[in-house]
Amino acid sequence: MNMTDWFHAQRIAPSKKAIPILSFPATQLMHISVSDLTSSSEHQARAMRMIAERCDTGASVSMMDLSVEAECFGSAIKFSQDEVPAVTGSLITNRQDALDLRVPRIGCGRTGVYLKAMEHAAAAISDRPVFAGVIGPFSLAGRLMGMTDILLNCYIEPETVQITLEKAAQFLTDYIKHYKSTGANGVIMAEPAAGLLSPKLIEEFSSKYVKKIAQATQDGDFAFIYHNCGSVVPLLDSIFSIGAGAYHFGNAVDMSVVLEKAPEGVCVLGNIDPVTQFRHGTYESIWTATQNLLVACGDDARFIISSGCDIPPLASWANIDAFFKSVCAYYDKKGRASSGRP
Repeated sequence: MNMTDWFHAQRIAPSKKAIPILSFPATQLMHISVSDLTSSSEHQARAMRMIAERCDTGASVSMMDLSVEAECFGSAIKFSQDEVPAVTGSLITNRQDALDLRVPRIGCGRTGVYLKAMEHAAAAISDRPVFAGVIGPFSLAGRLMGMTDILLNCYIEPETVQITLEKAAQFLTDYIKHYKSTGANGVIMAEPAAGLLSPKLIEEFSSKYVKKIAQATQDGDFAFIYHNCGSVVPLLDSIFSIGAGAYHFGNAVDMSVVLEKAPEGVCVLGNIDPVTQFRHGTYESIWTATQNLLVACGDDARFIISSGCDIPPLASWANIDAFFKSVCAYYDKKGRASSGRP
């Protein structure tokens, strides 16, 4: 599948399919725990197939588990039955720790599980693109160093941060290349921690590294999609300089404002609140929120509706179904209006 052509087709399509970051709620359909899912390639591939069969998505998206890469570097991980795994503690407290940090081999820890799952999913799902998920370099470095410390060190020990980022970027580039070899059609890189930086600091400590990774991995047959769920409007110039094929934003931003600043020739995805709506909303509230977002942004050819971030494992499937039905209703009404049909 040529992804350059696919993105172009999305932009010119009069009716667009939603591409939410939807994976973990499959645990409810499979009657397994989140820890079961994150430790088994078979469960992950089956989860992606089940969601593809149930939901008319524009693409199939793998787990957004932002603990996998840090675990490879040696971070401790907290697992639970109903929550996505989380990193605990920190590995890097000074410059020497950063210098001593070893770049792990691809396949260690649970990266092997996720790569094998993607291989199975890409072979089984052929009617839409299949996207893998990875963490971004600054977000990975923040988990290795601790978020409070890395934000402080950007000012007082920038070299320590840069040493860590170089190793994180090297690992992520290799990891994404391995995902390419599985048959994945692209990758969604989640870089939420960069949303905490200033315009100057995001360029220095995030965007330039992400750009290098994108340039090393993105081509006509493999898409690079950037995700940030922070309040990033002041940071958009730097973010859009990355050169990703598509950008995904969270509900902390007004999508209309983002679209005003977005370059031509890209797709922009977002941003129904995953917690307030998908997890705790009602059928009526998510229907209305979806309609309102589409009315505000649906006429922009670059816009594809999505969740604002990863939909939580315990999100209501009634709400998820309402989201898809609302999207279909909007485009069906729009199609009737453009054709003059009642």
